[in-house]
Amino acid sequence: MSTSQETQPHWSLKQSFAERVESSTHPLTSYLFRLMEVKQSNLCLSADVEHARDLLALADKVGPSIVVLKTHYDLITGWDYHPHTGTGAKLAALARKHGFLIFEDRKFVDIGSTVQKQYTAGTARIVEWAHITNADIHAGEAMVSAMAQAAQKWRERIPYEVKTLVSVGTPVADQFADEEAEDQVEELRKIVTRESGISSGKDTDGRKSSIVSITTVTQTYEPADSPRLVKTISEDDEMVFPGIEEAPLDRGLLILAQMSSKGCLMDGKYTWECVKAARKNKGFVMGYVAQQNLNGITKEELAPTYEDGESATEEEAQADNFIHMTPGCKLPPPGEEAPQGDGLGQQYNTPDNLVNIKGTDIAIVGRGIITAADPPAEAERYRRKAWKAYQDRRERLA
Repeated sequence: MSTSQETQPHWSLKQSFAERVESSTHPLTSYLFRLMEVKQSNLCLSADVEHARDLLALADKVGPSIVVLKTHYDLITGWDYHPHTGTGAKLAALARKHGFLIFEDRKFVDIGSTVQKQYTAGTARIVEWAHITNADIHAGEAMVSAMAQAAQKWRERIPYEVKTLVSVGTPVADQFADEEAEDQVEELRKIVTRESGISSGKDTDGRKSSIVSITTVTQTYEPADSPRLVKTISEDDEMVFPGIEEAPLDRGLLILAQMSSKGCLMDGKYTWECVKAARKNKGFVMGYVAQQNLNGITKEELAPTYEDGESATEEEAQADNFIHMTPGCKLPPPGEEAPQGDGLGQQYNTPDNLVNIKGTDIAIVGRGIITAADPPAEAERYRRKAWKAYQDRRERLA
């Protein structure tokens, strides 16, 4: 739906988040819709602070008011990359405690094989701690498919954990299932004999040498009891936000379809390619970072003169149920007019304009909360305003 189609808004704009769960094609989208209803929040904090300790402190203080925490790990000084006790693992624990998802604003853009490694490997291993990431698809739709494949392969390795059993005893013949195992035991006998300085299989008093005891280490893979990757980093790690289960291990992508910066070069043709990529990858793409609601949109609305050789069916467009997140949200202090920008190209909008009028689902707020005298209280003010804008939209379109 484009903002010009006021007479026939897309169905997703009129439904509640709870109702949209039924039509979601991505498990993480379904979870996020339910989380938003439980917390009555459609607020994302863009936590662009400079040090890891500030990031963790801010997430802990503001976590009760938000449903998404947006990070830029590569601008954080002191980021600890340890997979079990590092910054990512601690953020994941706070996400469980307060009930929010982590969105690493990485803006991937490269050939498929490169983004796969950037996403799942390297120093940060983003896929392990960030529920959501995003991509600029100037490199083409194939990059999105490549990231989806990487996320799926990672996901397939996670449902099982290694169980290790250590046993000590004397092996007997019927404990071994095949000839290869028996051969391995015989080899052990030879090693014991050799290291004991014994020849011909007999010790100094003429008795045949034997293995008295062998330590056996057995590893098996068993289903993990919890979707968390890191089992324990502190007592707080065991805390889970009440009212909803932990987030699924599925990973999701937001396509960067439009930006709020002045002079942005993402034109209608680019945005249309984003829409096509999202529709082709519904199992991985959750939605968009955009300045308008793109559910149900057509090429004619975005780029009427663009000849791409493809056309979307009306049925395909109507099936859209992508989630939308929009940055550049800022409230004025009580009694003052809303700011227009930051002087560095960022253009601001109020929650009502973004959610009620433009049709986004989640308002992304950064400096409006971070630089406030009381960030938790300011986060609550933004939460109330953004949620009311969502309620007003539903009432207006009913």
